[in-house]
Amino acid sequence: MTATRIRRRDVPQQFPGDAWDGQHPVMRRVYAARGVETAAEIAPGLAQLARPETLGGLDKACDLLIEAIDRDQRILVVGDFDCDGATGAALAVRGLRLLGAQSVDFEVPHRLQHGYGLSPALVADLPQPLPDLLITVDSGIACVAGVKAARDAGCRVIVTDHHLPSERLPEADAIVNPNQEGDAFPSKALAGVGVMFYLLLALRARLRADGRFEAGREPDLSVLLDLVAVGTVADMVPLDQNNRTLVSAGLRRIRAGRCQPGIAALAQVANRPLPNLSATDIGFTIGPRINAAGRLEDMRVGIACLLADDPGDAHELASMLDQINRERREVQQQMLDQAEASLDGIDVDDANTAAAIVVHDAGWHPGVVGLVASRLKDRLHRPTIALAPVDPDQPTGEWRGSARSIPGFHLRDALAEVDRRQPGLMIRFGGHAMAAGLSIEAENIPRLASGLAEVAGDWLTPEQLAQCHFSDGPLAGGDFSRELAEQLRDGGPWGQAFPEPAFDNRFAVTSWRVVGERHLKLSLQGLDEADGTQIDAIAFGAWQGEPPPARVQLLYQLATDDYRDRHGVQLVVRNLWAAD
Repeated sequence: MTATRIRRRDVPQQFPGDAWDGQHPVMRRVYAARGVETAAEIAPGLAQLARPETLGGLDKACDLLIEAIDRDQRILVVGDFDCDGATGAALAVRGLRLLGAQSVDFEVPHRLQHGYGLSPALVADLPQPLPDLLITVDSGIACVAGVKAARDAGCRVIVTDHHLPSERLPEADAIVNPNQEGDAFPSKALAGVGVMFYLLLALRARLRADGRFEAGREPDLSVLLDLVAVGTVADMVPLDQNNRTLVSAGLRRIRAGRCQPGIAALAQVANRPLPNLSATDIGFTIGPRINAAGRLEDMRVGIACLLADDPGDAHELASMLDQINRERREVQQQMLDQAEASLDGIDVDDANTAAAIVVHDAGWHPGVVGLVASRLKDRLHRPTIALAPVDPDQPTGEWRGSARSIPGFHLRDALAEVDRRQPGLMIRFGGHAMAAGLSIEAENIPRLASGLAEVAGDWLTPEQLAQCHFSDGPLAGGDFSRELAEQLRDGGPWGQAFPEPAFDNRFAVTSWRVVGERHLKLSLQGLDEADGTQIDAIAFGAWQGEPPPARVQLLYQLATDDYRDRHGVQLVVRNLWAAD
């Protein structure tokens, strides 16, 4: 093991006492390493949510919505083709209906036909007569032309978004975005679905103040928190205190079986029992099935699943999403194999290796390039862009790319710097610190690759480019228990900026076999701190055609193992190296 492979998280010497009652000692050090100081931070309640009053634009947006409700005007929610946009659209439709809107529908752009967000092409394709009020969810802040087209056609427009604004804002009737310059809302990490939830909270408060609700008949918006949880986790926004509060509340509803039929059906087709569902399950099983519709087909299927009230209808739609997701995995693996072949021989430890990676292929599907970029970023520890042509029949025309970053490299700012150095290179771009998207003409892709590598080389230090895997330290023999595995499973929600615990130990491999063609099933005996411990492990995608080393250093997660009712534990291997 080298110093750059594993870095153990720092743990304060003194643990605040009130946070640790009933917690396993390992959980104490896990929480302490993440800055937790009080019991309330472990399981935050809704009373701790940041208040809506400081979120800019809500008053004007509420004025427009109240007028639309009072006049029975037609409201159209414009979602996006990812899980955040889909859950946000479903949340908006359900929430506005709860609050009295009689005519609410949704629309979502098709990735290939309309491009991103509220575009002029989408406005042109809206059915006539046009709605009185358009509400964007998880998009809009960069849709200057689309908002103008909608308003020119006679629609009023509310933009709700969380993406970073550019210098030019759309001329919407109201904009709600915590990341607008000068906005006082304390949590800048809200997902798009979270922004929409806050608009619903503010609208309910206004209706309450106006005396619109009969005694005891106020709509309960907490019934929508499962949608907020799924969208927030799937969008991989930082789980700050506010987002952890939202996700925790949503998970409690899901685990109690009080969720939308569509979410229950998605968990069922993914073989994830609701009582034990975790944020990790959302991120790896439910979110990808919703996302798959927007990547390969039409996100209307995903939103329809989340809006279904009949369990039978929800299960039918969830099964469709499951099948689309299977197709997505096949396409993704093919593209990933091609991308890795094109990068074969790259040594990230070589000082001459580019500080950023750009891959592209005329045969790739633009809906899957983000997943390819993410996988390559994880393997190479470089900011990565993957691109595919918008129209496969016109590979010399416009291409779309998705970008993923590493800690310390703000992607959206980096693309802005590339644009400053080479004005007009990209048709459009936008996004966050860790994920972004762009459009570019095919002939400019080589200049994009060199330009991004140049910016990354200027901004990133050698230390930032050296891949480092964080660990919560080793587990001792007695720690490999069902009790700790369950506390780890239920102790989140884990996610961005509040990472799922991982541990490192050395083991002897006593036996191994290949399962499912690409995975390694290991039987282990602990060395050092885990001396003598015998435990099984699964290393997904680790089979490379060679036997594993006889002695291994593992970075792993301790997980429950209920396969065939065994009620045990196993290690889920995240990284494997030959041990000294």
